[in-house]
Amino acid sequence: MYRRSRATLAVLVSLPAAGRLVAQNADRAKATPTADSAKASIAQSADTGKAGAPPAAPESAPLKISGYVTASYTYATNPVGSTIVGRLYDRNHDQFMLNAAKLVVEKPIATEKVSAGFFASFLFGQNAPPLQSAGLNLGTNGDVTQAYVTLNLPTGPSTHVQFKAGKIATLMGLEVIEDPLNPNFSEGNQFIYVENFTNTGVGLDAKLSAVFDAQLRIINGWDLVTDNNSRKSFMLRLGITPDTLSSIGLLGFYGPEPAGNTDDNRYGAEALLSRKFGKATVWAQGDYGEEQFATGTAKWYAGGLWLQYDAGANLCVALRGDYVDDRNGARTSGVLGYPTLAGQTFGSGTVTLNIKRWANLLVRPEVRYDRSNAAPFEGKKDQVTFALGATYIY
Repeated sequence: MYRRSRATLAVLVSLPAAGRLVAQNADRAKATPTADSAKASIAQSADTGKAGAPPAAPESAPLKISGYVTASYTYATNPVGSTIVGRLYDRNHDQFMLNAAKLVVEKPIATEKVSAGFFASFLFGQNAPPLQSAGLNLGTNGDVTQAYVTLNLPTGPSTHVQFKAGKIATLMGLEVIEDPLNPNFSEGNQFIYVENFTNTGVGLDAKLSAVFDAQLRIINGWDLVTDNNSRKSFMLRLGITPDTLSSIGLLGFYGPEPAGNTDDNRYGAEALLSRKFGKATVWAQGDYGEEQFATGTAKWYAGGLWLQYDAGANLCVALRGDYVDDRNGARTSGVLGYPTLAGQTFGSGTVTLNIKRWANLLVRPEVRYDRSNAAPFEGKKDQVTFALGATYIY
């Protein structure tokens, strides 16, 4: 498969331990509205930073250990056997799942001085198999989702440059690998089909000013630890934070992804916008991509809209709608239960309640509607799923 992880939505979790995890996941650097980029307002309540810049920490800071455990149950109206077509973590119909046992170990860095540190994230459970990058894993139900070292060089008041090397979460998209940090329990179609999960290579993250940040990745390829050809791929992102309530992220990618083929490239662009309105936060994401094949060039388009509303100290409501035009079948044909397709258009609408009534525990009931013009849901064009997830965050 393709894909990855990244950002950080502490807004919806609002637990002390969740805040720690979010801050540590500055791996992908999502940005706080005042510091960094477009995934941004998601990390507002966690005091995290996007541009690869974790909060300032003393040089002698000890190791930080955090993580979470997630279990769930999902029921679909039109499964194919025991498979919920098109889904990632919640792909098993009418089954209890041990989705994830996550362990994060981090040596923090200090952004105001020359400092070095590392970040390592280990995932065990049924979420791990579809995330594994070619060339490295911890067995059937385990994965090293991230492991990288960072060198920080201050460049001025509140500005710095960071060099990274290792396996790092992608710069793409709003949603991330860490399911309790996303607005919804299930993963959206953009996360699954038009983004990658991780990048293995080197990175340069720059906090240029209070308004601008930038990230560059030179990588082996999408979700590859071992390169499958002799050329590297590139990903570049610019973050703009015009005020404390808004953020913009602009991203482009380019490089050859087929095994043993350096002539056919995958390339495209993404825009991610966020805006906070009182107790509500809105995100909008648009994606466009192309890939060259011997038979021609395949194209895909995708759009997503999220609305998250803080309904009180113990409840957050999240709505998501997404749409993908995979007109040539390059991203979905034969993937995650979809049959071999010449192409399809599909989308979903999701409502999730994020209940935070108990310390360190996040409970999430969810209802989701999916529709595809290819009728992949046991011969039908649509399906409804009901899910309940529970996560303990430490």
